[in-house]
Amino acid sequence: MEESPWDIIGDALTAYNTQMAEADAGQNLCFVLKSAEDEIVGGLIGATYWDWHYINLMWVRDDLRGPGYGRQLLQLAEKEARRRGAEKAYLDTFNFQAPAFYKSLGYQEFGRLEDFPAGHTRYFPTKPL
Repeated sequence: MEESPWDIIGDALTAYNTQMAEADAGQNLCFVLKSAEDEIVGGLIGATYWDWHYINLMWVRDDLRGPGYGRQLLQLAEKEARRRGAEKAYLDTFNFQAPAFYKSLGYQEFGRLEDFPAGHTRYFPTKPL
């Protein structure tokens, strides 16, 4: 079976990164919020590598926002990341998503892209764990 371009490029970059910065010991993590009917109504998907925690995706269904489910998901993920040795966290969010939410939990902006998408801003916050 022929290797895909994705595998060839990804494996080559991983090998180079390991040579330059040691193995990242990357591990995915996922926390899910379910309703009483066992329906997924929120969750967080991320990863830990080197001494960082990356929050890739976080979502809570609109009608469940406000009572603290997002905060709980984030705190569970941060706790697990610390257990794995992460000392810092980072993510990205848009102005129409939750930059104020992350700021209220101690995240500080380290970068932004204006007009990404047009008329909006993409924020990149981080925080020490």
